[in-house]
This record gives sequence, C-alpha cells and structure tokens, in this order.
Amino acid sequence: MNTSDHAWMARALQLARKGLYSTHPNPRVGCVIVADGELVGEGWHVRAGEPHAEVHALRQAGERARGATAYVTLEPCSHHGRTPPCAEALVTAGVARVVAAMQDPNPQVAGRGLARLRSVGIEVTSGVLENEVRALNAGFVKRMETGLPYLRAKLAMSLDGRTAMASGESQWITGPAARAEVQRLRAQSSVVLTGADTVLVDNARLTVRAAELGLDSELTALALQRPPLRVLVDGRLRVPLDAPFFQAGPALVATSATGRTEDYVASGHELLTLASPDGRVDLRGLLSELASRGTNEVLLEAGPRLAGAFAALGLIDEYQIFVAAKFLGSSARPLLDLPLARMSEARELKIEDIRAFGDDWRIIARPAG
Repeated sequence: MNTSDHAWMARALQLARKGLYSTHPNPRVGCVIVADGELVGEGWHVRAGEPHAEVHALRQAGERARGATAYVTLEPCSHHGRTPPCAEALVTAGVARVVAAMQDPNPQVAGRGLARLRSVGIEVTSGVLENEVRALNAGFVKRMETGLPYLRAKLAMSLDGRTAMASGESQWITGPAARAEVQRLRAQSSVVLTGADTVLVDNARLTVRAAELGLDSELTALALQRPPLRVLVDGRLRVPLDAPFFQAGPALVATSATGRTEDYVASGHELLTLASPDGRVDLRGLLSELASRGTNEVLLEAGPRLAGAFAALGLIDEYQIFVAAKFLGSSARPLLDLPLARMSEARELKIEDIRAFGDDWRIIARPAG
C-alpha cells in the first residue's frame, strides 16, 4: 500500500456516492483504473440489474486496463447474479493489481472474489478507506451481517425537546433547509416507515418531493426512478383507505389485526399481519421481513410513541435530530415516549455530527456501545 492508494480510493469513493439514491438493494460502489499514475477509466454502479462499477471503468479504460491497477470500493463479485461476476471481468482485462476498500459482507462473495484474483497472480490489497466505505453502505453491510436493515430515526424538536403541540399540531417545527435534507434522507432510503398517529394528525404522505431535493438533474431523476417503499404501522387499522397517505401510491401496512386483506389489495396496497405476544405489531419481525425483501436502510418518521417503541427495543441505529430555535412549552409532546425511572436507565448516545441547516441544527447520534 502506498500514499497514492488512498487518493485513488478517495476518487472511487466519490464515484460510489453518486449511487446514494439509486442502487438499492445493491451496495454503492465506485471503481477507477490507473495506469502509470494516470486515470484511464472510472465508473460507478447506477442501479440494480445494470453493469457494476468495474464494468463501466473497464469499458472506459479499454486496452489500457492491461497491467493497470483497479481501485474498487467493494470486493469484486465472484458469482453470477443479475450481472456476470466482476472478478472475472478484471481477470479477462488483464489488470495487474486490485485494491479493494473492504471485503464484501455478502455470503455469496465474502472473500471469494479476492481469492479468485489472487489465484491468477493478480496482486490484491484491501482495507484502504474501509471505514468510509462501510459508512456509505451501512444498510447493506448490516443486512448481510445481521439480517436486519439499518434503522435511521428522523426526529424534529424544539429547543425544549418538544415535537408537537398537545393537540398534535407539528407543521412546521423546522425550516425549508432542514425539510430539504429530510427529503434527501427519504430518497436514499429503501423504506420510509411511519405510524398511524403521524398519518392521521398530519395527513402525511411520506413521499419524495422532487422540488425540495436540491439535487442536480441527474441525481433527481435517479431518486425519482426508485422511490422508497412507504410502510405504515397501524395495529388497529385506523387509517382509512381514502387518506392522503394511501392516495399517494402503493404502501405496505403492518398490523396486528386480521381480516380486510382484500380491501387493501383491491386498493393497490399490501397488508402484512405481524402480531407480537402483547397484541401489538412485532417491530423486530417487521424489520426482519423488510430485510428479507432486500431493504438496506429504513427511515423512521414517526411520533413519540412509535419512535419510543423502536428505541425501547434497541432497534434504532442512528438518530438524526433536527432542532429548531423555538420553545413549544411544557404541555407539548416529548421527543420519545420512553418512560425511564432512574438515571441509571438513561440511554447514552455518541454524537457523530452537528451542523446548521438554515436556522435549524441537525444532530447525528448513535447509541453508545
């Protein structure tokens, strides 16, 4: 490994980030081909079912790929899926060296791609910018390693920690810049998950609004081509089928009730019954089901009760908390419905990032440990 490896991998990572809104259920991957210190080819994985990053880069490099070094953010695949294996493409192209940021956590690959390259004498290096690549593909990595998606909770609150007035009124706590960032969070997610209270009180649709994304035309088009699945947790089926949420497009409803499946199917939606022993929706079971369908990242946009339920079960991987410079008062609703009696029960968080969005602030925090 040399200093230039980091620079070229940084470029590959930059390319991989272009797939932030479009590669689901695949990981975001970038690749660059370098010959004699010169960039001769580069590419990124755009969407599932289309050529992988290595193929795009090799096509651009052409004959100059022979004897070159390939930098790829994820171990080249070694199995035949919807596309041919990229490890074989690199072998055929005659590259002399492959630098991978990390081994693929997919059990179908899991080191086999790198082993194939070594078997024909290609020099292989891995671990360059691995932490950054794992962060970019946190959902894919977690799904492959644990069978659950990465759950990101988006919460908006006032400086006094309140999310809505006692009546439930909550629009709008934060300003346009913060709301645009939430649109981007929705667009990068496989699933946007909410609860019946949020849909009933706010008439929420939970869709991606192109005008608020603030992306260039290419990324906006990609984001709109693969909108997230909207999932509603509605244990007692309280949300009527003529609500704006259902009128906005197909949705999955997770419930603990039985019956009425035909009504939802006839309206273009899916009803999934997942009851826990206490009669409520089995939230862990729901996440497991979503992972089995290829869900990498779930964005939770819900009120204090549902958000608190996920937090109590230890299912939230990341909190994105938007803080507005205003007070809503002591009778307003709390951030989480998470009753704790003693200081020893406090949930500790590790703050990863704090930055301004217009007049508001965003805190990214993860459960400590």
